Order: sequence, then C-alpha cells, then structure tokens
Amino acid sequence: MLLALHTKNPNPRDLKKVLDVLNSDGVIIIPTDTIYAMACRMDSRKGIERMSRIMGKKPEKVNYSLLCSDLANISDVTAAIDKNVFRLLKNNLPGAFTFILRANNHVSKLFAGNKKTIGIRVPDNTIAQTIIKELGSPLVVSTIHHEDEIIEYMTDPEEIHEKFEHQVDMVIDGGSGGNIPSTIIDCTSDDPIVIREGKGEINN
Repeated sequence: MLLALHTKNPNPRDLKKVLDVLNSDGVIIIPTDTIYAMACRMDSRKGIERMSRIMGKKPEKVNYSLLCSDLANISDVTAAIDKNVFRLLKNNLPGAFTFILRANNHVSKLFAGNKKTIGIRVPDNTIAQTIIKELGSPLVVSTIHHEDEIIEYMTDPEEIHEKFEHQVDMVIDGGSGGNIPSTIIDCTSDDPIVIREGKGEINN
C-alpha cells in the first residue's frame, strides 16, 4: 500500500491507518529528514525479525537505529547520559544526526545478541515526528538502499513502493527523499567521535 501524507499536517484518518499497521507488528517505509527508512515498533520482535529477513541478514548483523520524538524519549531507551553529551544532543536535535549511545537493559533485550549500544535519531521531519508521537513508542529503522552501485539510496517513494510492495505493509509517500545520510557520532567513549560525515553539521 502506498499512502501519501501531507508533509506538514498529516491527515488524522490516514495517520490512524499507519498506526494500525505498526500496532499489528507491521513493517512500513517512511520519509525522514535524510533518507527513506524501513521501520517498525521498537517493541515488535516480529517486526524486527521481518525487517532483517527483507534485508537478508540476521537481526544481530543489522545496524538498526531508533527514531525518537525528543530528548525525553531518548532518555527512555538509553543508559545515563553525561552533561556534555546531553548538551551535544540538545544543540543538534532534531536534525540529520545519528548519535551512538549506550542502550539501557530494556532496549538491549529487544534485539538478538543483546545490543549494548544503539543509534539514536530525532529526525527533523513532520511525518516521522508525528507518527512517533502518536504511536507513543520509538521506531526501529534501517535505511533503504538502491540496487544501483552508483545511486546508493532510493529517493522516489513510487519506486520504493514498486520494489517493496510485496515485502512491507505500507510505503508512506512524503515526497522525494534525500540521498545524503545522517552524520554519525559515537558518544560511547570519553570524547564524541564523528564516524561518518553526512548531512548534519555539528553545532557545539
């Protein structure tokens, strides 16, 4: 199913369709402020396993991230965050960043292999933000890659739907997606380290 949502004010009736799919262990594809991503509820083990099968990998081999709605939402899924890292998050979120943080015990048990760290995103995208807030749960996500070796990411929602319509329950059309990934910052050691330069520019 391909469902178009208004980029600034998603229709409540359409939004309910999205939430019904996610609350039934469904897998969807959503726009973010960077690249389209495959997603399911954070606490949906069936959804996570299904996403892994679609990507042809074991769950413990996939670098999943969590899409959160705000800083308070992040504190629900991570271990204690020191004040310097908190300031870094506050100055850069929402935005095109993935922060690698230590997962709390609840989150680590949701993933095969009990992940000790997790990538955290707060996307600057109204559709993604609205879904997360209405759902009341972070989303587990993994970016959608293009089969073309030169064009790394898929940006056209209709093309994405054509490829994944028999594998996922819904593709949300939020307009053309980006093709530059988020900047990844590892915050699990004493000093944050940029491990991938992407769309986001750090504001210290």
